[in-house]
Amino acid sequence: MKLLITRVMPDPVAARATAGFDADLRAENTPLSAEELRVALRDYDVVMPTLRDAFSAQVFADVPAPRARLLANFGVGFNHIDVAAAQAAGVAVTNTPGAVTDATADTAMTLLLMSARRAAEGERIVRANAWDGWHPTQMLGQHVTGKRLGVVGMGRIGQAIARRGHYGFGMSVGYVARSDKDLPYPAKRFANIEALAAEVDFLVIAVPGGAETHHLIGAPVFEAMPDHSHLINIARGDVMDEAALIVALETGQIGGAGLDVYEFEPEVPAALKALDTVTLLPHLGTATLEVRTAMGHMALDNLEAFRDGKPLPNAV
Repeated sequence: MKLLITRVMPDPVAARATAGFDADLRAENTPLSAEELRVALRDYDVVMPTLRDAFSAQVFADVPAPRARLLANFGVGFNHIDVAAAQAAGVAVTNTPGAVTDATADTAMTLLLMSARRAAEGERIVRANAWDGWHPTQMLGQHVTGKRLGVVGMGRIGQAIARRGHYGFGMSVGYVARSDKDLPYPAKRFANIEALAAEVDFLVIAVPGGAETHHLIGAPVFEAMPDHSHLINIARGDVMDEAALIVALETGQIGGAGLDVYEFEPEVPAALKALDTVTLLPHLGTATLEVRTAMGHMALDNLEAFRDGKPLPNAV
């Protein structure tokens, strides 16, 4: 069975793929080009794509009878794949949930702490030899322990973030979700995001990407937030109205932000880079060797199940 892997993978993943498939391992770390997307559907039985490999409805329309029968996505988010168009073309889609939960939640807490305590700004000052020594009012930030945490989206990752906030930092937890959650710690469900935003010190976004959540977080949410509060996004960049966030930060409408994802990544607006009140990470949510290897093995579990005629473990 002929397999295309669209990015460079950790060595154990690459070795397993080449042992089990007639595998082409692409040597580039850039997204598939328009032609490469179509070649993937035409010339391969199965494909392991990832973020920004844009298998759109148009790509499927251009390859009306694809040879490919499975897109085994490397990653939990799959909004770069038009799932309806794939399924209409007879192409199944899987993802890698679970493997990314703890690493992404850790990144959320990293950003929360960095934003609250002005860590990135302080690091820049030290590197620029601009630190003039400790004093009682030096770089005063926000305390985290005992504060109010709001989580938008209480799936696996949202619950892992809330658990860290509650047990690790004694934070009270509020959330917005489609239904009540049975949680092992106290948590209050709010009717809408604006109501939640008005009552928290830190608002963390942990919803899937896609049309339903595009610009879910925008000016009304920032207007509701207290002016000392911080916004953390580890979801997808286009969940956030980036222009509205910039205005909220520039005007002091909110106290700060920590971002791991961007609306048009890898492009990051100059206005965001210019602000000391925002911490910027280069999409590091799952960037540990252990997690990326586990993600690759989970994708291969899906590929091997398909090859062997078994049910797909993580069908979308």
